[in-house]
Amino acid sequence: MKGSMKERSPGSWTLWIELPRDPVTHRRKQKTLTVKGTKRQAQAELNRVLAEVQNGGFVNPSRLTTGAFLVRWLEDYARVNVAGRTFERYSEIIRAHLIPALGSIPLSKLQPLHIQACHARALQKGRLHGKGGLSPTTVVLHHRILREALQQAVKWQLLPRNVCDSVEPPQRARVEMRALNEAETVQLFLHARGSRMFAPIVLAVASGVRRGELLALRWSDVDLQAGRLTVCRSLEATKAGLAFKPPKTQKGRRLPPLPAFAVRALGEHRRTQSDERRLFGKDYCDSDLVFALPDGQPIHPDHFSKWFVSLVRGVAGFPRVRLHDLRHTCATLLLRQGVHPKIVSERLGHATVAITLDTYSHVLPGMQEDAVRRMDAALGAAMAPTRPALPVPSALIREA
Repeated sequence: MKGSMKERSPGSWTLWIELPRDPVTHRRKQKTLTVKGTKRQAQAELNRVLAEVQNGGFVNPSRLTTGAFLVRWLEDYARVNVAGRTFERYSEIIRAHLIPALGSIPLSKLQPLHIQACHARALQKGRLHGKGGLSPTTVVLHHRILREALQQAVKWQLLPRNVCDSVEPPQRARVEMRALNEAETVQLFLHARGSRMFAPIVLAVASGVRRGELLALRWSDVDLQAGRLTVCRSLEATKAGLAFKPPKTQKGRRLPPLPAFAVRALGEHRRTQSDERRLFGKDYCDSDLVFALPDGQPIHPDHFSKWFVSLVRGVAGFPRVRLHDLRHTCATLLLRQGVHPKIVSERLGHATVAITLDTYSHVLPGMQEDAVRRMDAALGAAMAPTRPALPVPSALIREA
């Protein structure tokens, strides 16, 4: 690769770089750049660009701003590749936070320092009303969205590298989960018995499904005779209304078997729902949903969570738990019973078993102690002290 430079005015240099020929027309391509600084600095920039061209990492600078790129990424990529509610959240963060902070910077000139300063401002005074900063968890989400967008810019050959990789996002506080023990779980079942929440609570604990997956279940996904579910969709709330979506990953599609107590609860719930169907008659919305409003309409996920919180508050002395904690309860109870983490991971629909191990690492110490006890029971007898061997008579030693 060839390159040259010439000083046009004091401290201003023009660089000419020969680019690879067009693969179709075989015409020569040349790029011109302007650099401010000394001759040594201009020569260093020329050498750097020539090295990038040689290694295939050179990207033609453009006038595209970071803000214009983020809007284009939202419309051309995110809108068709993420779920509806996720797209709405991405759009809110990009338009309300990232574009005001970074939008005017040319995309090709975006530096790690710009992003680091953006995160710092968000932590100090990032709230839209101007009073206080955002939580580290929220700023980490900002960072993740920006990094995902810039990674696509690299794939689109708008950037040679992702500058977010050189930025340290804030450390977010780990949310302490609350899983119910066996006695608390039974207490919750007994309190919910006879209410509309009984069957979904039982199924959430027994299967570990997420809220959206629970509310998207159809009777065609349930095999009561075999005691098995098919988890293949989720319900989410968007600005346009309630919508069904597929699982985020292939591991999200799963067929978890059910314990007998969950099968019985579902059978009772189905009979109650049949009575409601007859009561509403033609006005009943037959959407085949397992858990629905009395008229068959889907349940709004946020309303469902509020119903659960209200139910829990009615139990005297009961710990404060969220609906999502029933999923944690399922995993914790299984791990404490010695179920292999790989099986628990498949039941929860985690993408990898590493996610399960990281999320429920607090359960593992007791499992390690149990594993040691089992190993000692299996092999300890073989290593027990034995009777000392009798001494060999000296006469036999001499004969030998």
